[in-house]
Amino acid sequence: MDRKQQLEMAQKLRENVVGTGSALQPSSSFPIQRQEVIVPTTAGDTRVLIYTPESILYGPLPVYINMHGGGFIFGKAEMDDPWCRLIAHRAGCIVVNIDYSLAPEHKFPTAVHECYDVVKWVHEHPEQFSINSAIIAIGGHSAGGNLAAAVCLLNQQRGSELPIVFQIIDYAPLDLVTDPALKPSFEEAIPAEIAKKFNSMYLESSEDARSPLASPIFADSLHALPETLVITAEKDSLAAEGREYAEKLKQNGVKVLHKQYEGATHGFTHYGDLAVAEEVWHLMSDKLREAFSNAQKG
Repeated sequence: MDRKQQLEMAQKLRENVVGTGSALQPSSSFPIQRQEVIVPTTAGDTRVLIYTPESILYGPLPVYINMHGGGFIFGKAEMDDPWCRLIAHRAGCIVVNIDYSLAPEHKFPTAVHECYDVVKWVHEHPEQFSINSAIIAIGGHSAGGNLAAAVCLLNQQRGSELPIVFQIIDYAPLDLVTDPALKPSFEEAIPAEIAKKFNSMYLESSEDARSPLASPIFADSLHALPETLVITAEKDSLAAEGREYAEKLKQNGVKVLHKQYEGATHGFTHYGDLAVAEEVWHLMSDKLREAFSNAQKG
């Protein structure tokens, strides 16, 4: 596809994404304050949504930074809005939900550096939101999981200047090098041709795919990365690379919990069985709370 065709396809996909509709909602509501903030980044002004638990009277609180899915080309922060509220309440933390720049208008590595800039900004401006700047976690879903892993690798490259204590990688594409047609195939999975188009819209060239910031699984070293929760879905063509990444993290001395959900498909934390989805969001929240507690103990 040429650039014009890429833009037309992206616009059609975005028109069908409203962030709610048939998407799952938690079975409970949570007393959370939400505000919209504009953060200056290398990509320009970046919109973020910030969630603060009303039940927490005294700060500062740890912070979890979230990135939505959408194949790098569609989606908005609002897609994760109800679940960011759950995490803020259950994990007892501030949640920063990034509305990052989308491809093909903003190709790799724009979103990686933009998300990193948001994390750095949060670290440098903790007083505005009663944040404990020494305790940061990051995570994302699908393409957002790729960005979370990439931000952690970029932080590693920069000498771990940001105190990221935990990362969540939720059914993420971690290998943009391998032809999607050569990955495990399931009837329920994202069609290989669609995945290939998504990759081509995100990347300028095939050489970009080999960067560990695009394909974290090809990083030379995963040493000293933060504790990690890797979630995979059995009937997802991306599950194998998620399992492989979890294993490589372990081999590099990183504490990892890998949880695969049998019978689940890509996107199952947002669509499908609510009971299973809530189980996963509760797991994320509980692991965040545990990591925050351990970090506070030093």
